[in-house]
Amino acid sequence: MEEIKNTTAPADSEQVQVRRQKLADLRAAGCDPFAITKFPQDAYSADLKAEYASLPNEADAGRTAALAGRMMSKRVMGKASFAHLRDDKGDIQLYVRRDELGEEAYAAFKKLDVGDIIGVRGEVFRTKTGELSLRVTELTLLAKSLRPLPEKFHGLTDTEMRYRQRYVDLIANPEVKDTFVKRSRILKEIRAYLDEKGFLEVDTPILTPFEIGASARPFITHHNTLNMDMVLRIETELYLKRLVVGGMDRVYEVGRIFRNEGMDPKHNPEFTTIELYQAFTDYHGMMDLVEELYKRLAEKICGSLVITYQGNQIDMGHWERLTMVEAVKKYSGVDYHDWKTDSDAIAAAKAHNVDLPEVPTRGSILAAFFDAFVEDKLIQPTFIYDYPVEISPLAKRKPNDPAFTERFEYFIDCTEYGNAFSELNDPIDQRHRFEYQEYLREAGDDEANMIDEDFLTALEYGMPPTSGMGIGMDRLTMLMTGQSTIQEVLFFPQMRPEKVVPKDSASKFMELGIAEEWVPVIQKAGYNQVADMKEVNPQKFHQDICGINKKYKLELTNPSVNDVAEWIQKIK
Repeated sequence: MEEIKNTTAPADSEQVQVRRQKLADLRAAGCDPFAITKFPQDAYSADLKAEYASLPNEADAGRTAALAGRMMSKRVMGKASFAHLRDDKGDIQLYVRRDELGEEAYAAFKKLDVGDIIGVRGEVFRTKTGELSLRVTELTLLAKSLRPLPEKFHGLTDTEMRYRQRYVDLIANPEVKDTFVKRSRILKEIRAYLDEKGFLEVDTPILTPFEIGASARPFITHHNTLNMDMVLRIETELYLKRLVVGGMDRVYEVGRIFRNEGMDPKHNPEFTTIELYQAFTDYHGMMDLVEELYKRLAEKICGSLVITYQGNQIDMGHWERLTMVEAVKKYSGVDYHDWKTDSDAIAAAKAHNVDLPEVPTRGSILAAFFDAFVEDKLIQPTFIYDYPVEISPLAKRKPNDPAFTERFEYFIDCTEYGNAFSELNDPIDQRHRFEYQEYLREAGDDEANMIDEDFLTALEYGMPPTSGMGIGMDRLTMLMTGQSTIQEVLFFPQMRPEKVVPKDSASKFMELGIAEEWVPVIQKAGYNQVADMKEVNPQKFHQDICGINKKYKLELTNPSVNDVAEWIQKIK
């Protein structure tokens, strides 16, 4: 993959000036490309390549086609030229001849820049070298690109810039677009699967009166008309359960969630979940649903039940099921059942260097052991179920062991991908759980739940036995597309404010006798302004820029040390 660096050309850079002048000339000639509103496109590159895959070399297809897209390359060779057009489905070569296009139109073509949006009409044929091409008979400039696309050097180092300018990333790196196409397909398959199972897709509020239903810090905003503070939702759970109370037995929502927390390769403050609820089933039914769904996704998206993720072979056809107690015993050797009191659990945690939670109980310490010893071992698909009640305020207690709940999470490649449980439908027990969460909040846990009185009222009308689950769409996409960071599967991930480094325009460097192609190399070496070069040792400067030329295989002709010394001497 190319990475994008320094794609934001200064307004007065020579290339931008040249392109703006070309646009001004076009407008003066009455040929403003931005006045065009449509183009009669009737074909795509990939479809033509598939349709004429068996067309012999140096043969015509007998087909005229109209394509539109971005010109990605151009080679002018006298009376005939070649270019490449990138449309929504791929690239195709254009063969442009003066005799076919006409002298005036060919002259206009020669003035086009890489990055311009064009529409072309012509005859489909295959060249003698075997490349399916379009022999252009008509060409229209549809939009002028006023900034140059990333060049070889510019496309190497700054991943952060790829995220900030995703539009350029998508132009420069077709595989990035493929990732997002797969994301859309994944979501389409999930919707199709749930719809086939009789689920109904619904929408619930994003703005809520207070944070409810999950352990997370919210984003707070203010509703001017109501004169009240509100929060962006941290889950969709409690509204969906209200719908189950209302008689909607199978519901799901694809929802944006907002949590005012940290950012790392697996977390973004704004993310997407698929949350679903089914009446008259329990968490074992949800486990079966997860297995069936993931097998379907693996085969539909990846083509196999065995997928490769970050160097590991993941078998989606086999899922292990362990209780949290069993998993902790398997990987740490510590048996929860040996702890008769909270003090026993505290002693075990200290003996095994496990950090104690805010409120150290047997259940919460068991969860701490899981975090310390188990999660990083779960490479193959694994359900961990029967979670302590202390960390599961909305899950139903196990009838035969009320210290635990009918809850599971499932893990793949040491990462949690979803959370589910048999929903708590006892309004009295639910109130006690909320009250305990408020106690934790008062004890300093600012991620603990608040009491939702309206939800308790809904439960008092009666909610059937129900199981629910949340699936992290972004992590699922990472898994199915082989991406290691969440930023690679979000079009526009949240970024810290960009630190603006002042840079001189290329023309100021060129006044010293420096060739324009060396300016980004010099700025890459840390000399962003001409003044930065004033006190530098010519030998060191020479080593710095020539080293970058070699490292990135830019194939520029190196200046001599004397050349560098002359540049520096010209700085006033």
